[in-house]
Amino acid sequence: MKYLIVGLGNIGPEYECTRHNAGFIIADALADSAGATFSTERYGDVARMRVKSAQLVVLKPSTYMNLSGNAVRYWRDKEGIALENILVIVDDCALPFGAIRLKPSGSDAGHNGLKNIAQMLGTQAYPRLRFGIGNDFPRGGQIDYVLGHFTDAEIAAMSERIPVAVDAIKTCCLVGMQKAMCDFNNK
Repeated sequence: MKYLIVGLGNIGPEYECTRHNAGFIIADALADSAGATFSTERYGDVARMRVKSAQLVVLKPSTYMNLSGNAVRYWRDKEGIALENILVIVDDCALPFGAIRLKPSGSDAGHNGLKNIAQMLGTQAYPRLRFGIGNDFPRGGQIDYVLGHFTDAEIAAMSERIPVAVDAIKTCCLVGMQKAMCDFNNK
């Protein structure tokens, strides 16, 4: 089976280690877990790896968050990957920091990256892994919070939570979304 694993984020040094780039950070950790390296290709950086019988194409779009759908659609078509074998990794401020929520489909919940992917794919019925970044911001401060850098305490906590997210992705590819949801949601 072949999977397209898409970590959402924004390119450029000013966005490194920001909460909105949680998808990039998890994609990097996934590739690192298999010794895979990214190369710059059309619409993003791509790493190819295997997890037992699963072949993974890991993508970090270079289209910026709000236009991620162009990259997802291109790589889905190029690699011939079924819609249900796409897994989009995205930050979520509605979840407590470090929480993982796998879903086989769902709404964009106001996330512009997910909104654009749904537009480009013509459906919201694609799997996603939401990584909680918390919501410790004042009213009207969401944009600054999401585009802000992780605190030292969050970085320390991420060293424990990122490997869990990587394991969730691998489980999803090897035994399916339902089993992965049971094993990793709310944990």
